Amino acid sequence: MSKKKFPILAVSVLLLAIAALAACQQTPEVVEVTRVITETVVEEGETVEVTRVVTEEEVVEVTRVVEQEVEEEEEVEVVDRTGTWVDTVVVVEEPNADAAVSRLLANDIDIYAYTISSPETVAQIDAAGDQLKIARSFGSYNELTMNPAVCDDGSLNPFSEPAIREAMNWAVDRNHLVDEILGGLGSPRFVPINAASADRARFAAEIRAIEAEYAYDMDRAQEVIAEEMEALGATMEDGVWTYEGAPVELTALIRTEDERLDVGDYVSNQLEELGFNVVRDYRTSAEASPIWFSGDPATCDFHFYTGGWVSTAISRDAGENFEYFYTPAGLPTPLWLAYTPTDEFQTIATRLANNDFSTLEERAELFGEALPLALQDSVRVWLYDRSSVAPYRGEYEVAADLSGSIYGTFLWPYTLRETGQVGGSVTWAMPSILTEPWNPLAGSNWIYDQALIRATGQVAAIPDPNTGLYHPSRLDTATITVQEDLPVGQTLDWLTLETAPEIVVPDDVWARWDATEQRFLTAGEVYTETETALVHSVVTYPSSLYDDVQWHDGSTFDAADIVMRWIMLFDRADENSAIFDEAEVPSYQSFISSFKGFAITSEDPLTIEYYTDLWQLDAEAIVGIFGTNTAQWPYYGFGEAPWHTVAVGVQAEANELAAFSSDKSEALDIERISYLSGPTIETLTEQLEALAEEGTIPYEPTLGEFITAEEAAERYANLQDWHSRRGHYWVGTGPFFMRGAFPVEGNVILERNPNFPDPADRWSQFAEAPLAEVEVDGPGNVTAGQEAVFDVFVDFEGEPYPVEDIASVTYLLFDATGEMVATGDAEAVEDGLWEIVLSSDTTEALEAGSTRLEVVVASNVVALPSLATFEFVTTQ
Repeated sequence: MSKKKFPILAVSVLLLAIAALAACQQTPEVVEVTRVITETVVEEGETVEVTRVVTEEEVVEVTRVVEQEVEEEEEVEVVDRTGTWVDTVVVVEEPNADAAVSRLLANDIDIYAYTISSPETVAQIDAAGDQLKIARSFGSYNELTMNPAVCDDGSLNPFSEPAIREAMNWAVDRNHLVDEILGGLGSPRFVPINAASADRARFAAEIRAIEAEYAYDMDRAQEVIAEEMEALGATMEDGVWTYEGAPVELTALIRTEDERLDVGDYVSNQLEELGFNVVRDYRTSAEASPIWFSGDPATCDFHFYTGGWVSTAISRDAGENFEYFYTPAGLPTPLWLAYTPTDEFQTIATRLANNDFSTLEERAELFGEALPLALQDSVRVWLYDRSSVAPYRGEYEVAADLSGSIYGTFLWPYTLRETGQVGGSVTWAMPSILTEPWNPLAGSNWIYDQALIRATGQVAAIPDPNTGLYHPSRLDTATITVQEDLPVGQTLDWLTLETAPEIVVPDDVWARWDATEQRFLTAGEVYTETETALVHSVVTYPSSLYDDVQWHDGSTFDAADIVMRWIMLFDRADENSAIFDEAEVPSYQSFISSFKGFAITSEDPLTIEYYTDLWQLDAEAIVGIFGTNTAQWPYYGFGEAPWHTVAVGVQAEANELAAFSSDKSEALDIERISYLSGPTIETLTEQLEALAEEGTIPYEPTLGEFITAEEAAERYANLQDWHSRRGHYWVGTGPFFMRGAFPVEGNVILERNPNFPDPADRWSQFAEAPLAEVEVDGPGNVTAGQEAVFDVFVDFEGEPYPVEDIASVTYLLFDATGEMVATGDAEAVEDGLWEIVLSSDTTEALEAGSTRLEVVVASNVVALPSLATFEFVTTQ
């Protein structure tokens, strides 16, 4: 239902540069067996042509001297290749960014798939010249994850009080963090909206007002905290807060791999100045995760954590962030389940997550209410967005997302290659791998793991790394019908957008689930009156789908895989289910609040219809989000999986031998399921043997309509054979398969899937994003009460930015007191030039002194706003 955010060690920022994306490739000429490649070279001063005749078994070179001078021609790449360009990706751990750069220069690794923002390390990368390339990204960001739980040992956790969490915003000097720790490679952040998002431009005025309200003010923080601590029963003795006779002690869980080590120390110093004793618990990601992410927050093993996140695709709509980051519906983990937003905040967060509004004006009102409520809640204290680089060797190319970098895009597996080469092995390094157990239903959410998980699976639609709009991957056609007057737009022409005065939900679609009878209930059974929906989605797959797509263990893809995806969505949140998981209830309740019905109306060609009140601002996103997370493909929240591997895990959980989620495994004191390694591999093996021996069709009242006994037997046999060869149960349909995972050694090996159907160059068209470069010019002095005119120049690589490609040019005006006194839109003059006119009434209201004009440019072709600032002096 939502774009995932992944905890990592990172941060994001303003948009002062562009991502280094995969270079455009020519469409190759396809041949069957033999390739003839002729290239012009210079040998010992002579111009020669070297012809290579390439067969399956040999390479023959024929050289002839060319008497006349031959003009060098562009080499045409001739390939017969599907799936990935490279044969294997060897993944290794490297927690130290400086060491990683040294290893890149020594040719020990080829890609460091991690976003670096250390000024010293970035300078080292720049100094390497052509030896290294970089992918720039703006989607990583850092915050303080506050523990809001009441400690079960009776000790005082000040952060269980929202007002104290709110006061931490005044206690942190974000400008200091950006300037002194990041070396300027970032921007202060106060709200749950990425700098790399369309909503950053839409709500620039509201965000700036919050920035002014919560600017660094240690005295104000101290005043609020003192009042609240005394109300909690604490007293200040000799400059230290005490509670029931003992000093109030806070545990800072501080990550060590990047600048968060310094950030954690800074925040700890601030808390000590406020009168708290602070224990600094320094941990790596793998060491910290069991404490803050999986552990029980009521044990108070930490009071705040130096959190880091990456948005792996450009955000077109940040409305879901309030629910994700502040409510129990965000993730099925103990920490999220401890969140207790106010009823007002919960309601608004749910409405924004479900797009429960009918106009953009109504949406803006909800944002205007949600933003201050987020600061008042502050289970997260946002620190900064990072401008980051991911380095790799100069002879390689790979796609990168402007928000999620290399490791955040679904496209990296398809585009990674040594330039001009086919095959070979690439060594890929990250700070951590196999950070948490892999299972598709509630496994690892860490970006390090997800980068690899995505390479082993695929989705129905893939987000564009420049715009965030979705492109069809497995889909053939899509038609989206929305209720009239909904503000849904369409940019790309691969789908059809229609409107209707009313969308009636048919009685025969599946609307709910009966866990006791293990069958879907139809709309006719569920709804007592005619039910309507705001959105009706119809997607059709190619007639060759079942021939093209094959699971890694050799099983043929079929509709049962999608039906199992739907069963899991309902069954795990149903108290009558053998695999009921309380942690699933909040997200299910959010989902069901907008879901109306689902149907497979044809199995060949596979056609899926979906009815919902959840809609997106972009029609492409309606298809894409459904295609990634719910109706259209068996891609679960944490990876792709066929019905038979899911059935094995379901059997293990039903027998209470292991559990998918960390919350349930902790509650029952059983292992969390891992399909890759560890003790649950033996458990899964035993369950698979039982299923195969009994010829079980899981959820037979429903799946029995899609699966025969012979098909079930074949699937189980395929999986048994897969495990005997690979030693694990991780099976997808993606361009790579998991050849081996070695947690002790810290290695993973991905191998090219020879059965992947798409041409290797299918996604190679993505080039660098035209991110606007903005400059403002105007008078250095303005007399209050007189009109003032300013020019805004908008370029890309020195060329004027077309007016038709600009969505908006907005300005914010701040007077000498720092107060925002006016906002408005610039007017287009010509390509590359816009004009801002401050009226005499506007300047009349300005205080004398330094005045700041901030400009936000939003593009139609890159979903990242560009910012510029111009300062002038106002005189009376």
